[in-house]
Amino acid sequence: MEEQPVTGDPLVDGGFETLCAHYGEHRLAHGGATAPPLYQTSNFVYPDAEAFERRLLPQSPYYDYTRVGNPTTAMLEAKLALLEHGHWARGLASGMGAITAAINANVESGTHVVAVANCYPPTREYLEQYLQRFGVTTTFVRGTNPADLLAALRDNTRVLYLESPTFGLNEIIELAPLTAAARQRGIVTIFDNSWATPYFQQPLDAGCDLIVHSATKYIGGHSDVVAGMVVGRDEDLHRRVRREAELHGATLDPFAAWLLLRGLRTLALRMEQHQRSGLAIASMLAAHPKVRQVNHPALESHPNHAVAQRQLRGYGSLFSFALHEQSREATHRVLNRLRVFRIAVSWGGYESLATGGTFFDRDPDRPTWLLRLFVGLETIDDLLHDLRQALED
Repeated sequence: MEEQPVTGDPLVDGGFETLCAHYGEHRLAHGGATAPPLYQTSNFVYPDAEAFERRLLPQSPYYDYTRVGNPTTAMLEAKLALLEHGHWARGLASGMGAITAAINANVESGTHVVAVANCYPPTREYLEQYLQRFGVTTTFVRGTNPADLLAALRDNTRVLYLESPTFGLNEIIELAPLTAAARQRGIVTIFDNSWATPYFQQPLDAGCDLIVHSATKYIGGHSDVVAGMVVGRDEDLHRRVRREAELHGATLDPFAAWLLLRGLRTLALRMEQHQRSGLAIASMLAAHPKVRQVNHPALESHPNHAVAQRQLRGYGSLFSFALHEQSREATHRVLNRLRVFRIAVSWGGYESLATGGTFFDRDPDRPTWLLRLFVGLETIDDLLHDLRQALED
């Protein structure tokens, strides 16, 4: 086969794994260090008084104060912006820091938000309770039909807030018709991409305006850092998100940014393993006589499977399932028998986790007892054995 010419710089135009490993790190500028340097400093000095006077100008080449910017954080932001097909990214101190900064940048008293009902519970609490104090109202729409979400839009709607898959039930929402209609009305679409990561989904390409991440999860990948990211393309949105982050002080610590840079190096490898193990466990559970339903969008039994196939390149390993025996006792019995899976909140690290309850399903008329699994990086046979023995009588 004739060798094809190389087009572009692989450190800028390369594949996902190459960009995760190398983009934006400029090793020769840091003494040739293979690992990126950690600028663990609160402030920065200036070469002269004239430079200090110019510090707040957009074209200033100088760092000023880590709450505003830091070289380690800037490396992370440049890398994640590229991976998400964005033009900029902003690191924040937590996923909720990213979510609230993205929302706050687009609402004011008297404005309205439309949000998917099964969103992350702290996000729902922020929209439903906290923002009401400032005259911002929210309509929560249950279900995945884009027409239902569009019907909830009002003249004063400024934000459409989406998750796909949704929290708990892993519903898939078709993005293209929603983002097109929102943009036509001047509504900003904010999308939480923590579940899929840019490895499996890049929602900016589907018309979303802002992407938020709990980088604590897959991007960090080691259960040792709490962080958030906002990514976008529009410069006015960048300015507004940056102002929210700086004035509220939800700044990403440079050491946390350094840990996220480390996590990104193995993101593709980890996501492939999470996908393989998650699908194996979901398939086993779907065939188990004690399991009523498995909420994993890769399964053909999932009601939104066809949309998932079109919209996702792959699947994370966070999903839920329901037992035939719907009770607190049955749910707790399974959880308490697990030995490799541990009972804990959060997800995205190396360890497999499980939780259970009715709080995953926002339908008050038919609360369902669900067990939520996060499938980590342990040996798949051990995880399968652990779940089988936990489901035994």
